[in-house]
Amino acid sequence: MRISKVPVRAWFATLALGCFGLVAIGMELQAILHLAPCPLCIFQRLLYLAIGALALFGFLWPAIRLAWAGLIGLLALLGAAVAGYQTWMQAFPELATECGYAEPNAIERLVDWLGMQSPSMFLATGFCTSRDWVFLGLSMANWSLLVFAGIVGYGIVFLGRKA
Repeated sequence: MRISKVPVRAWFATLALGCFGLVAIGMELQAILHLAPCPLCIFQRLLYLAIGALALFGFLWPAIRLAWAGLIGLLALLGAAVAGYQTWMQAFPELATECGYAEPNAIERLVDWLGMQSPSMFLATGFCTSRDWVFLGLSMANWSLLVFAGIVGYGIVFLGRKA
């Protein structure tokens, strides 16, 4: 089947399931491997949930699909920037100002607040420079960067197709 023939609702459903699935896998890895997510990890988790929710809205209300796709694209770009920054922090830990050592920024304050509201899902207890989990030579931040870039690419293909 050609990409241009895939129904709009299928695009949004796939993205929503993918994002919610990534969060579920991340939480299972955290529990099974006793990983300690950092504030940037938790913020990326929040972005996946937001993208999944917007994709779910796109599935339910496809008439305004361009608005949903635009918001998803903005969040995916933000996610790629955050994951890219964390990747840089992991590559150059001696140059990074570790999360928690300086005055909390907006992301850290949001994550702290969310951690108090729902600790099982949003409590950040790790360091942003840690590479506790590596698969095929890439850390979770590296994988997240690739996924956010993939979502941006997914959106470009989606926007480029005929309605």
